[in-house]
Amino acid sequence: MNESAVLAVLLSLASAAGYALAAVAQSRLATASGGGGLAALLARPQWWWAVGLNAAGALMHVAALHYGPLTLVQPLGALTLVAALPIGAYYQRRRVTRREWRGAAWTLAGLTGLIALTGPATPGDALSLREGLAVAAATALLIAAASRAGAGSGRVGLGHATASGVASGVASALTQTVTASLARELPGGPMAWWQTTLLAVLVAAFAVGGLLLSQAAFRGGLAAPLAVVNLANPAAAAVIGVALLGERFHGGPLGWLTAAVAAGVAARGVLMLTGAEPPQVPAPRAPEPARVPV
Repeated sequence: MNESAVLAVLLSLASAAGYALAAVAQSRLATASGGGGLAALLARPQWWWAVGLNAAGALMHVAALHYGPLTLVQPLGALTLVAALPIGAYYQRRRVTRREWRGAAWTLAGLTGLIALTGPATPGDALSLREGLAVAAATALLIAAASRAGAGSGRVGLGHATASGVASGVASALTQTVTASLARELPGGPMAWWQTTLLAVLVAAFAVGGLLLSQAAFRGGLAAPLAVVNLANPAAAAVIGVALLGERFHGGPLGWLTAAVAAGVAARGVLMLTGAEPPQVPAPRAPEPARVPV
C-alpha cells in the first residue's frame, strides 16, 4: 500500500469517527424528541452539533477520496458502526455485549479482506456530466422507492436507512468528479464552470438528503439503521466505481470470489450488530396540567 493509500485510510478512519459521534447524537435526538419536524430539529442545539460532526466527517471523507479510490475509501465507512457501539453504550449507561464485540470483529475481518483486494483506479477517473446526471436521476427514483417501502413495512427506519446510505454513496461518487474537475485532473480536461457547479449542487442535495433520511431512520434505534446505512453506502459507491470508473479487485475471478466472501463476512458482522442492541426507550414526558373548566 503506497503513501497515498495510507493517507486515504487514515483520513477515512478520522471520517468514520466523526460520523460515529454524529450518529449517536442523532439517535439520542430522535429518541428524546419522538420524531419532531424539520423546524423542531433546527431549534435544537444537539442537531447542529450532529450537523457539524457530519460536516467534519464529510470533509475528511472528501480528502480521503482525493488520495484513494472509492473501493478503498467507502468500505472503511462501515467502521462508523464499530466506533458508534461503545459511544452509544456509554450514553445508554451499559456495557457493550459480547455479541456486539463479535459482530465488530466479523465486520473488521471482512473489511480487512476487502481493503487487501482493492485495486487503484486510473488517476483522474471520474464520472462524466452525462453519467453523473444519469446516476443522480436513478438514485432519486431508488431513494423514493426505498423510503416508501420502509414506511410501509414493520422494520422501523430501515427503508429510510437504505435510502440514506445510497444517497451518501452517490454523493461520494459525484464528489470525486467535482474534485477532479477543480484539480484539472479529468482525462478530457476540466468541465465548464456551470457543469461543475451543477454537480456540486447535486452533491449538496444528496448529502443533505442523506442526513435528513438518517435522522428519520434513527427513530428506530441506533445499531440497526446505522448498520443498513453502512451496507448501502459502500454498496452504492462500489457499483458506481466498478461499473463506470474502471475500479477493480486484485486477482481476477479469484479476487472477485474472495471479495464476495469478505463482503459476506462483513455483512454477517453487521447483522450481528444489528440484532445485539437493546431497544431504546424514549424518556417519559411530563404529564400535561389538568384543564379547569370555566
